[in-house]
Amino acid sequence: RATLLLSRCLLKMVKGNIIVPEDILSFCCNGLQGSTSPPRAREPGEREEAPGAMASPSAARNPTEVQMSQLVLPCHTNHRGELSTGQLLKWIDTAACLSAERHAGCPCVTASMDDIYFEHTISVGQVVNIKAKVNRAFNSSMEVGIQVSYEDLCSGKHCSICKAYATFVAQGPLGSKVRLKPLTPQTEEEKIEYSIAAERRRMRLVHKDTLKDLLTSSSQETELETRDGSGAVPAERTRVESVELVLPPHANHQGNTFGGQIMAWMENVATIAASRLCHAHPTLRAIEMFHFRGPSQVGDRLVLKAIVNNAFKNRWVPGVGVPSLPSPRPSAPSPLLSGSMEVGVSAEAYGQEMSVSRRHINSAFMTFVVLDQEGHPRTLPMVAPEPGDGERRYREASARKKIRLDRKYVVSCKQTEVPLSVPWDQSNKVYLSYNNVSALKMLVAKANWALAREKEKVRMYTLEEDKFLSFRIEMSVCIPASRAFSLLSNLRRRHEWDSHYVSAELVQKVDDDDMIYHVVSQKLRNENKAQDFVILASRRKPCSKGDPYVVAFRSVTLPTHPARAEFTRGETLCSGFCIWPESEEMSKVAYYNQAMPGYLTYVTTNVAGLSSDICSTFEACEKFLLKNKEDLISRLQDF
Repeated sequence: RATLLLSRCLLKMVKGNIIVPEDILSFCCNGLQGSTSPPRAREPGEREEAPGAMASPSAARNPTEVQMSQLVLPCHTNHRGELSTGQLLKWIDTAACLSAERHAGCPCVTASMDDIYFEHTISVGQVVNIKAKVNRAFNSSMEVGIQVSYEDLCSGKHCSICKAYATFVAQGPLGSKVRLKPLTPQTEEEKIEYSIAAERRRMRLVHKDTLKDLLTSSSQETELETRDGSGAVPAERTRVESVELVLPPHANHQGNTFGGQIMAWMENVATIAASRLCHAHPTLRAIEMFHFRGPSQVGDRLVLKAIVNNAFKNRWVPGVGVPSLPSPRPSAPSPLLSGSMEVGVSAEAYGQEMSVSRRHINSAFMTFVVLDQEGHPRTLPMVAPEPGDGERRYREASARKKIRLDRKYVVSCKQTEVPLSVPWDQSNKVYLSYNNVSALKMLVAKANWALAREKEKVRMYTLEEDKFLSFRIEMSVCIPASRAFSLLSNLRRRHEWDSHYVSAELVQKVDDDDMIYHVVSQKLRNENKAQDFVILASRRKPCSKGDPYVVAFRSVTLPTHPARAEFTRGETLCSGFCIWPESEEMSKVAYYNQAMPGYLTYVTTNVAGLSSDICSTFEACEKFLLKNKEDLISRLQDF
């Protein structure tokens, strides 16, 4: 009755031309629809859903998130009725750009696209679902994470296709850079991506140096496999050159050639080059980082060049997804040998038909395979490179393959899918360091830490997961964060406060941020000999305000330090310190450890309160920090 009376009053007011306040009008309308609650005010940044729109199941949606769904039509597919990778790259770049611009509030351009590994193909009639959102904003650039999956409308099946990371740069008037506002992550997943984005950025910046170091260290050992191969195909036969005129439909809303369009053209010529080697229709399996070096505009001519740099033979066993590393010399032909090839492709631009100078726009390396009817990779002919630059590209392709394997199976894998003590060498040092720091940052960002016990200033938390029990112990210490960072990152001084450590020898200084130590600890209760560890210690200073100082530890193996009879070789999966500045003279110091099986009894005894050993060790750590915070030598190590 109350609703009916309100409605009649409202009708009389409208007929009498009386102005009705908007909130009363909204309340009455909601009441007519059966709602008895007052209207809800929208949160800042929350968008009003259009009638009939699909509402997100999440209450708090990332404001930079962009979702795109595309039905795969025949015009999007290749001769096999599968979605063209070039078309998929266009859609990926579009969604990522829209997400970047949603955060920046101004035009953005693609700076680079990280490695992409395609897990499945997509058929005509299926739906491609793309979700993109900004993971982290730096000064004028930002990282956008992209997830791609397909949906079969008939069966309802969903399947992951790939995951990619793109870097975009915000541009102001006349191409000037724009300083971006910081991004505040909300969910556990967003906090993890935010934290690790700084590590991915660091890895991108050192990629060229990694390739150069690997080539330098292996130049004397690498031999061309085709020296004694009579059936090799000259690489020159696979060369492709094509020109494209940039028209208005190829440009984005800023007038620059759309990054996704350039990537699609590059994929096209790379596919042709790969087909000329195998005389079949190849399938693109991976793309190594696109890097845009400059823009092009409507009216430019783009010259696209591609050539097969190398063809690999990898021992492949059905059911096993990880191929072994290529041997230095070719083995005898085998029905279990599968093949892949690397195609190098570049894009250059010039402004007019007779222009002599060309601008280097982009370059990338694409890995193709040729599948048989059962979907297994076929063998490929060997490549005979041209003398000079051709041989250089041949060797670089082998080095890049080694780096790709390191990146894919060391960086992107789950912790439980690789051996604990991964072999360390010069070629994978960047990726092991990345894995070391990112694993600790992922542990820090977990949301379900529970307070287990508290002793004076020391607080101990636990995190129970399916396969691991992790603990965190923290306290506030009167010491600048940079000083604590310097002292705790030097394992040679850990025995001064941690009674479990007997000694720590610096085996190798990898660089200023990574060290490898041989650590000897006390005897275990059930053992009659001491434990030893080979530990990679990786340290990071804050990337921006609010980030902690990080010191991460993980086990590695070194040929110079094999397991010895007088020690029980131990392993650590993920442990380390995070140090947050609370003021100029105060810091929060936290230690994290993902407990290994041999360490569980010690941890659970402390968690249950049957022992105070961990708390006592951390109290000793505080005394060590306070005693040495004015140490001149340690202060110099900060720089």
